[in-house]
Amino acid sequence: MSRYTVLVTAQHLVPEAQQILRDAGARIEFMPEPITEDALIERFGAEPVEAVLMRGSKPFTARVLDAARGLKIIAKNGAGVDSVDLAAAAQRGIAVAVAAGANADAVAEHSVAMMLSLVRNLSGLDRKVRTGAWEGTAYQGRDFRGSTVGIVGYGSIGRSTARLAAALGAKVVVYKAARTEADTFELETDFDRLLGRVDVLSLHCPLTEQTRGLLGRREFALMKPGALLVNTARGPIVDEAALVESLRSGHLGGAGLDTFELEPIAADNPLLALDNVLLTPHVAGVTRNAALQVATRTARNIVDALAGRPLPPGHLITAAR
Repeated sequence: MSRYTVLVTAQHLVPEAQQILRDAGARIEFMPEPITEDALIERFGAEPVEAVLMRGSKPFTARVLDAARGLKIIAKNGAGVDSVDLAAAAQRGIAVAVAAGANADAVAEHSVAMMLSLVRNLSGLDRKVRTGAWEGTAYQGRDFRGSTVGIVGYGSIGRSTARLAAALGAKVVVYKAARTEADTFELETDFDRLLGRVDVLSLHCPLTEQTRGLLGRREFALMKPGALLVNTARGPIVDEAALVESLRSGHLGGAGLDTFELEPIAADNPLLALDNVLLTPHVAGVTRNAALQVATRTARNIVDALAGRPLPPGHLITAAR
């Protein structure tokens, strides 16, 4: 007999993670889209749910958490919990956990792939060849080797991205407001100074009130002419209107974006009309191995938390009563 119910905010979960939950006595329920505040409130009102396995950025607001009587843990299938009202969860004694670092290598690979594609203008060259243009030896590309890559956010993903970029010959500079360790990489504590130094700026910080709108018109103006931006973190870290303005003017040479202010991206978003932008649908961390690692770690977080066992360091964001 099932001892508790786990609500998955999606229609799919890898079989290995499902098995971990079922072996611990869980009944798994999948929730169809659209998953809105009202849909969650209606579901929580129907019958008790002890655990949520959150896939995607679902709106676990104070209003939703008020309806979630009996909820003990929200376990994110990933690392970003900006859609969860953490203060409200803490007040209600609901644990919030993440699968820290489980998809770090996958996101780092995607980030560096975007850097290389932008530096070498692969999408632009592809379009030209398809339309019959053949520049041949008249074309002169940029070099990634020897360029300066700035890393903002030095958790597991930022660290893995820095190592990959360095392995390909880039000079890596890590931004941290406080002078702490950055492994073997150069540390920069002045954000404005960092912006003026880098050829590629790669974002890996969480979305908080401090990082929301971190890059706007002023910050883009401080960057080198032709500099590139890669964002595989969270869309609202970047002021999209200011980004479009800088890309259109040619001050920024290009941007690789896996995350956006509004997701899915709206059909009339001006980013879609720009040739110097590389866009992917928030899938940087979605690979076969990463999906397996993240999902099984998330399932174990639920099982361990409900059994009263400690979670790995960095996984527990708020604690249950």
